[in-house]
Amino acid sequence: MAKKQETKTVSPAKKLFDFKSMTKAEKTAIAIGAVAFLLGAWGLYTRLFVGEREVGYGSYIVWGLWVSMYLFLAGVATGSYMLAVLEYLFSVPMFKGTGKAALWAGLVTMPAALASIGMDLGHMERIIKVYLQPNFFSLLAQMVWGYTIFLLIVVVTLWLAFKHKEGEAVSGLFKFVLWVGFFMAIFLSGGVGALLGVNASRPYWSVGLLSVQFPIFAFASGVSLMLIVVGWFMHLKDEEQRFHLFRWLGWVAIALSLAKIYILWAYLSQAWYSQVPDVMVPLNEILFGRYWWSFWIIQIAIGTVIPLVLHMIPKLAHDGFWAGAIGVMVLVGFAAARANIVFPAMSVEMLDGLPNAFFGPHLNILYFPSNLEWSVTLGVVGAAVLAFVLGAQFLSVFNKPNTEVK
Repeated sequence: MAKKQETKTVSPAKKLFDFKSMTKAEKTAIAIGAVAFLLGAWGLYTRLFVGEREVGYGSYIVWGLWVSMYLFLAGVATGSYMLAVLEYLFSVPMFKGTGKAALWAGLVTMPAALASIGMDLGHMERIIKVYLQPNFFSLLAQMVWGYTIFLLIVVVTLWLAFKHKEGEAVSGLFKFVLWVGFFMAIFLSGGVGALLGVNASRPYWSVGLLSVQFPIFAFASGVSLMLIVVGWFMHLKDEEQRFHLFRWLGWVAIALSLAKIYILWAYLSQAWYSQVPDVMVPLNEILFGRYWWSFWIIQIAIGTVIPLVLHMIPKLAHDGFWAGAIGVMVLVGFAAARANIVFPAMSVEMLDGLPNAFFGPHLNILYFPSNLEWSVTLGVVGAAVLAFVLGAQFLSVFNKPNTEVK
């Protein structure tokens, strides 16, 4: 006897919290996100209501973990939008059905990035001055306005994506919004590099190849996140499409990681041959000093070498679990890469002997993130994971079947 398919009408609230219909991967992600958010609750409360007394940065080291995570999460957001463009603007068949998930990822990770950098501001309420009294010759003002416009564009793009019917041509309005969003994604991903590069007091950031890395970082981060989504969460009817996505996303993530290593080698070799003291100090800290483990173990081994080895094994590269694991490792590597740009540059004495002349709490150049900084970062990332998975469940961006077989 033929089985009957019955369409179920589910209320929005029940749809959002219908854990029975969730996959094991979704439940695991929600559990991890919830634990991370709970661990971050103390840090978020302390930062918002007590202040910055327990942070590891200070008068000499002004940027730390929160700035690094801002660079990372903003790159994930802009990179995700670049991937959405492949389906809706360039009509790449392989990416059919992935655009909404990519847009939702961008809409979740950009606020997380702004929350992270917001925690670094001494007076968060003064951000309103950038809107009321902007100086558009300032890169900071350009970035703040750019992020605001980008978020509005992502919302409009996602709305148009849901209105767009499969098989129909993309409307002129949709294409226009996509082109504007695509331009903004490239501008913002490169802008953060320029924001560092124009800082004349930090010669380590003034090497010409620094800002070039950031658009590559952004696109690679978006690719890695999509590898996780396709491997662990996405439902695709066409197994051949899934196979090609695993193959393409994996190789692109690895290729961009290798391109990152090449650019990094060119960047570091220029710095090494220059022998400029203010450049050599951060360089030595990365390669042989306090941050050697972040560079050699996390960025190079976990973020590049191990994913490359795994992806060269076809049985693992085309398996959903391992494809997602490769995406996680590459993402972790790119997060460490942002920290390896920010942390070592702060190790340079702005004036020779200054740390010895004035010393005390927050008056040193030996930086490692404090428990408060780690807690806040866990809270922000946990909230982003929860928002992404629960929101995807509510919006049905993982392409789950709408019918239940009885």
